[in-house]
Amino acid sequence: MPASVLDIEQHLLLLELEAPFNKRDVQLARRRMAKRWHPDVAPSGRQYEHERHLKAINEAADQLERLAEGSRGGQVSRNAVKVSAAAARREREEAGRRAYEAEQRARAHAQERAKHDPFGSRVPDHSVVHRYARCISYPEWGVGTVTGIYFSADTLDDAEVQQWARVKFSHGVRTVPAGSMKFVDFSKPDPSEERVERFMIAAQRAMAEGEYLLAAQRLIYARDAEPRNVAVLRLMTLAFWQAGKLEEAARAVRDWARVDGRRPAAHRFAARIYEDIGAYDLAEEAADRAVRRGPSDAGAWERLGRLRLRLLDREGALKALERAIALGAAGDIRELLALALELEPSVAS
Repeated sequence: MPASVLDIEQHLLLLELEAPFNKRDVQLARRRMAKRWHPDVAPSGRQYEHERHLKAINEAADQLERLAEGSRGGQVSRNAVKVSAAAARREREEAGRRAYEAEQRARAHAQERAKHDPFGSRVPDHSVVHRYARCISYPEWGVGTVTGIYFSADTLDDAEVQQWARVKFSHGVRTVPAGSMKFVDFSKPDPSEERVERFMIAAQRAMAEGEYLLAAQRLIYARDAEPRNVAVLRLMTLAFWQAGKLEEAARAVRDWARVDGRRPAAHRFAARIYEDIGAYDLAEEAADRAVRRGPSDAGAWERLGRLRLRLLDREGALKALERAIALGAAGDIRELLALALELEPSVAS
């Protein structure tokens, strides 16, 4: 891409001229270089090279002459040459950056197509009976248009033959195993129970592969279909928590507690999530709700005592830890009890 800024420095190098200069200096430099680079004086076999170089010299000289004519006093100063050279360098850097970004985009597009659309240039091997389908592994892609069925082997007698479907979704073309497609019949309604089941299966598969954030994103679709589904809210809380998205996990566990607050599970999760966030007062409240709904859980009483100990609640911590010991709690419960006894009653809140 040619630079739009006049590069005076390059033209001066081509004419072997130095600043400051005027129109007469450019004319003399042109004549001197023409004598050296004229095709008639070129060695055998180098006439074309001399012709091209002389053409570049004449173009540079024409531009420098016009520049000198429009300059103050008919002369171009050294400072003007420096400013022009700096601007030309910036223009070349910008052009290089744009070219590099265009190349990276083209390369990324090629990699994307090679990964998701390897059969794009092939004629389908089989007629398409069902036109619209969903991918069971990625239900968040929605409904796509099946453009062809392909086989990865050359002959159908091959034992390793695999069947693939090339599907055009809203975000692009994807090539997926044909067995992972579920064809859609728009004449029948799509009940919310089916959407929940579809996204739950996909989320569980993602969690088994360690993709917790992807699982949480899929579970959001399931929650939108059934906002009061306890299994969805529980799994979404766990997915966000495992993904390290503690604020999202806290919002999910609050929704879970509103729907299923009479059981202790949601409150136990809430106490652990709030503790990871650092909101120990909220964690202590959630742990207190958990022990009131599950009074026989020694681990819940131990967590409540540890949180009250962190909040310097001596009496509350002693009560919770003693209850945990009575229920058979083990581990470092004795050390926590000793720390609670060391608190001054006057300091306790």
